[in-house]
Amino acid sequence: MSKEEFLIELKKLNIIPTEKQLEQLEKYYELLIYWNERINLTRIINKEDVYLKHFYDSLTIVKVVNLNKTNTLLDFGTGAGFPGLVLKIMFPNIKVTLVDSLQKRINFLDIVIKELDLKEITTIHERVENLKNINFDVITTRAVANLEKLIVYTHTLIGNNTKFIPLKANVDEELEQAKKVLNKYSLYIEKQEQFFLPKENSIRNILVIEKRNQ
Repeated sequence: MSKEEFLIELKKLNIIPTEKQLEQLEKYYELLIYWNERINLTRIINKEDVYLKHFYDSLTIVKVVNLNKTNTLLDFGTGAGFPGLVLKIMFPNIKVTLVDSLQKRINFLDIVIKELDLKEITTIHERVENLKNINFDVITTRAVANLEKLIVYTHTLIGNNTKFIPLKANVDEELEQAKKVLNKYSLYIEKQEQFFLPKENSIRNILVIEKRNQ
């Protein structure tokens, strides 16, 4: 995905980036490639692939949630910052918390945050299941584990006003496997958005999981 194609597809998502935001994404890409040679952050390094499979893919979450009206967001298993760091760049109004279990990834994220001069964004070196007594408007994750495990990891963090939004590929089998654990923790699939990634046409599913009213 070229930058021109990136902008065209973002417009379809009603996202119009500023010049500053585009510069931040470009700097992010440069830092990703530089540090990837040292600490192995991602297998995707071609620039057009990064813009498609990391930057654009991260932003498709807007298909199911209004991030302009979101105050706090947790991205766990964030890795090199996808989707959370991309969302912070494009929606600076959100207070973002990035969680990962590997210190080297947290170190990289701290460097990017400093270089891009991002505010109200926090990194935590921890496993998400060890987080307690924290409330977020949105919890998200991408390419971390199957849905059943994700729910087990996060159910204590999903409050009455929380949207848990995992970004997935093909999810049919995982949905079937997760039925029991969803019911166990009084959770339900409020929405499922299925689409195909531009250019390569690989399937994507975005789920919105919420707590049932008790």
